[in-house]
Amino acid sequence: MKNHPPLLSLKGISKNFGAIRALEDISFDIFGGEVVALLGDNGAGKSTLVKIIAGGMAATHGQIMFEGEEVHFKSPAEAKSAGIETVYQDLSLCTNVDVVANFFMGRELVKRTFGIPVLDEHAMFSVVDKALQSAGTVIPSLRINVEHLSGGQRQAIELNRFVHWGGKLVLLDEPFAALGVEQTRRGLAMIKRIAAQGIGIIMITHIMSQAFQVADRMVVMRQGKIAGKVICADTSPDKIVRLITGDAD
Repeated sequence: MKNHPPLLSLKGISKNFGAIRALEDISFDIFGGEVVALLGDNGAGKSTLVKIIAGGMAATHGQIMFEGEEVHFKSPAEAKSAGIETVYQDLSLCTNVDVVANFFMGRELVKRTFGIPVLDEHAMFSVVDKALQSAGTVIPSLRINVEHLSGGQRQAIELNRFVHWGGKLVLLDEPFAALGVEQTRRGLAMIKRIAAQGIGIIMITHIMSQAFQVADRMVVMRQGKIAGKVICADTSPDKIVRLITGDAD
């Protein structure tokens, strides 16, 4: 994967809130098809960094390169239109409508009947059914309101929607914190399938075992700085803990 240019490059990203420096000189690359776990204690700067990547706030200093070009996203909508999506614990689905409506939100297919534009419900259903089946996602009914689905099923819908509409980089902020063991297992497997399609993934998690299950690399943050960048296969949980706490050799 590293024979190709990075999908995302962060170069010297810093963020000040008045006299407080939340991030200092953050630099690393993300390649398409890899999962990078972003680790660190509370207050390490992980969420601030993700918000900067996703267009939720601007860096004070530094450069963001996406697909080889410098970008200055002014909003999450701009980042989303470029192919960067953030998935939080609190998902962006509309719970009072069904799976198909959520999948097509803002992209509905329309046909004309006697010259009058109407939703092409049959075509939309077929697209969603095929997309979820190809991803191995099982939903009891595509016509059920999302409020009746489990947290894992809702998350699967959001991630599959992102992939279907041409997403390139997904930022996962504690994606499995509220899920049970089986839902988490399925979610981790889904992350691997998404990465296998060439999509880059940054995953914030406090659960180190999850990071070791799916990540190719780990970026450890401490007090707004990078404490270490490691390949998962070359490290251990004890070494990561020492980087997080500042006790590394």
